[in-house]
Amino acid sequence: MAEESRYADDPDTEADFRRLAELLAGPAKERLRGQIICAWLPMAHRLAARYRNRGETLEDLRQVAAIGLVNAVDRYDPAIGRAFAPFAVPTVTGEIKRHFRDRMWSVHVPRRVQNLRNAIRLAGSELAAMGIAPSPARIAEHTGLTEDEVRQGSEALHGFTALSIDVETATGTGEALLGDRLGATDEAFDLVLDREAAKPGLSRLAERERRVLYLRFFAGMTQSAIATELGLSQMHVSRLIAESCRRVRENATREPAPRPTPLSQARPR
Repeated sequence: MAEESRYADDPDTEADFRRLAELLAGPAKERLRGQIICAWLPMAHRLAARYRNRGETLEDLRQVAAIGLVNAVDRYDPAIGRAFAPFAVPTVTGEIKRHFRDRMWSVHVPRRVQNLRNAIRLAGSELAAMGIAPSPARIAEHTGLTEDEVRQGSEALHGFTALSIDVETATGTGEALLGDRLGATDEAFDLVLDREAAKPGLSRLAERERRVLYLRFFAGMTQSAIATELGLSQMHVSRLIAESCRRVRENATREPAPRPTPLSQARPR
């Protein structure tokens, strides 16, 4: 005998499912499949409503529940003799829970920690309803978890949604944006290897050539300004720069740049 539905207003689709199983693939089968899905959508929406106010809109939850319902309809076998509702409910709720686990977290959190978070959140609500302050020790006693597991789950309570870098944070001097307190990559680090590679070639240049390169690339002077500074023609300065750069490049590609001495091997002088 088929298991009874959990809700009195659930549709009676036993005959439809038996007919669906007998039909060959084609338009008639697709139409009947769509009718069954539409008939059970209210059940999927009821399940979705249980997870409202958890960071996802009800409309999106209903769409996820509908996906679970479609999967349940496609996998259901009426020949087994089990009613559809008890089969579909775990399928739909599993799809919703998977959505929260895989799609809603801003950063990846292991499933074990997610389960700890859910257990601690539920335990906190239950203890608060009993008038008990939900301290880590109380939660551990209530759930049977260790206090270390409670701490891990408690940290995950605040990791579901990432903070915006535009959120205001309190500082000693007043309010500031979170992004203003974050570090930034020093672009000079990208130039370390290039400078180390260029050092041997620069050391082999004549003093005047090194002076020209310094004025051009470090002081930011134009070729005309360098020519006036050194009493040369602009054409001569241009040739000096081109020839000096060529020699430095050739030296850098011929000899590997010296590796910095590790701190562990450095000896005080």
